[in-house]
Amino acid sequence: FYTLRRLLVAVPTIFLLVIAAFFMIQVAPGGPFTSERPLPPEVLANIEAQYGLDQPLWKQLFDYFYNVVVHFDFGPSFVQKDRSVNEIIANGFPISMTYGTLSFLAATLVGVSLGIAAAIRHNSWIDYTAVSLGIAAQALPNFIMGPILILTFTLWLGWLPGGGWNGGQWQYLIMPVIALATSYMGSIARITRSSMLEVMNANFVRTARAKGLPSRTIIWRHAMKPTLLPVISYLGPVFVYVLTGSVFVDLYFSTGGLGQDFVSSALTRDYSVLLGITILYGALTVIVNLLTDLAYAWFDPKIRY
Repeated sequence: FYTLRRLLVAVPTIFLLVIAAFFMIQVAPGGPFTSERPLPPEVLANIEAQYGLDQPLWKQLFDYFYNVVVHFDFGPSFVQKDRSVNEIIANGFPISMTYGTLSFLAATLVGVSLGIAAAIRHNSWIDYTAVSLGIAAQALPNFIMGPILILTFTLWLGWLPGGGWNGGQWQYLIMPVIALATSYMGSIARITRSSMLEVMNANFVRTARAKGLPSRTIIWRHAMKPTLLPVISYLGPVFVYVLTGSVFVDLYFSTGGLGQDFVSSALTRDYSVLLGITILYGALTVIVNLLTDLAYAWFDPKIRY
């Protein structure tokens, strides 16, 4: 029943997202076919008729909502001739998803490991080092880390290529993954450390110690699960932030992901592409938050009730 209730909230949220994004694009100034040199009225009327922009607003909304929800069709691009929004998303989204997922995994594994090590060795050099690394990582967001990595590993050392994708070879993935994962790694490490310190002082941990259980058993069998509860609630938004943060990474490293299409569609007023990518990222946010709630309920059965 918990899963059903969460689905009943997530599905209408996605529907409202489609409607809200459509109206936000409609109220934006200008249009996809406006420029410094205006088109003749008859030419502009023919173009708008071709894309259905001459229909009443409610009819445009109904057609767009039907095509997106029923057929998952975002329509044609207004600027890129003979290309649909689905084709643009199909070309760029796998790239953004690939290094976004790798960045998420790297940030999670390194951040959780640093946080646990810092909590277990509280007030030791390991704790101080982990906290310092976390603070330094949070102070360097991806739009700052990207140029630093290019200057260091491409221009100065010449170890890694400064951009491109080339089929996703490992040398082209290292710097985008580091640029995306760094700042979130610090936040995850900080949350894990605080949660672990709180759990290690809980009564059930003291009872386990009084029974003479080994420290490793106490940490992995008793303390780990409640420690990860606040971390899991944070990981859902992090995954979305990593994907949306790929906009800067795509620009700096020219990976060919959705970030470049998102920025170029905003500059050229290609509203169909802009709307399609916005809905895609918004739907991913709702879905990831749903999965986060389900994972949280699995870790803590009390949530289901």
